[in-house]
Amino acid sequence: MYRADGPVELRSLGETEFVTGVAAMSASGGFGPTRACASMVGNVNLLIGSRVEPILEAHRAASGGRFHAIRFSTAWDADERVHKTVPSPGMLADTRLRDGFQFLSRFNLAFDAWVYHPQLNEVAALAASFPQTPIVLNHFGSPILGGPNAGRTAEVFTEWRAGMTALARHENVHVKLGALPVRRPASARQAGAPPLSSEEIAAAWRPFFDVCIEQFGARRCMFESNFPVQKRWCSYAVFWNACKRLAAGASADEKSALFSATAARVYRVPIELA
Repeated sequence: MYRADGPVELRSLGETEFVTGVAAMSASGGFGPTRACASMVGNVNLLIGSRVEPILEAHRAASGGRFHAIRFSTAWDADERVHKTVPSPGMLADTRLRDGFQFLSRFNLAFDAWVYHPQLNEVAALAASFPQTPIVLNHFGSPILGGPNAGRTAEVFTEWRAGMTALARHENVHVKLGALPVRRPASARQAGAPPLSSEEIAAAWRPFFDVCIEQFGARRCMFESNFPVQKRWCSYAVFWNACKRLAAGASADEKSALFSATAARVYRVPIELA
């Protein structure tokens, strides 16, 4: 829903305007008690440096005060088999991005980071430079489990765990738990095999989940559905059942954090709606 024309830097305002319309319809009460889109995450190109300030203000104004975070993905890997969201590495250290990033705290905005696990040190460096800005690491830190790392599952897990352990030292970093692909053994991938079950997903994610809870604590973790992309692996209901299985041994307070409270605090969802 980006704007079709006008300055490129302002086109993402179309998305904020569209989502604000949905939020306004929901806030009318005419569609039930749910208040959809009470807090939103949008996209702004931080590489334009200090010129980002009026654009952030424009998003906030267009959203009716609901614009609470931006996502600027910098996932990159040297291997050609790995999908890239930016053309070059090290973007989180780019002086242009940092010049723009400094304005997030002025507008009380959180930052969603999508990187691959070899880039976790880049997120740590950013968090150290901007400790006042909440940072949300997407997708468990996206360990690269296929492509160049096929057959290296144990090694990748060790690398990922070391990166996450170092990152957890920064109190302003939170983690979204979701979007890990589940790869069945070859014997279970034949045509016509049933969809993944919640048991299979929970079992595959359990080692990664346990490390995140151990290092960050439930207060700095939140489940994410990642729909509609997650539909490649399972249905919406199956996904949330997998999350319930993962959290089965947690306390009531920990479950509250994982399923709602962490997200409500970081993204400033109005408490009466959370």
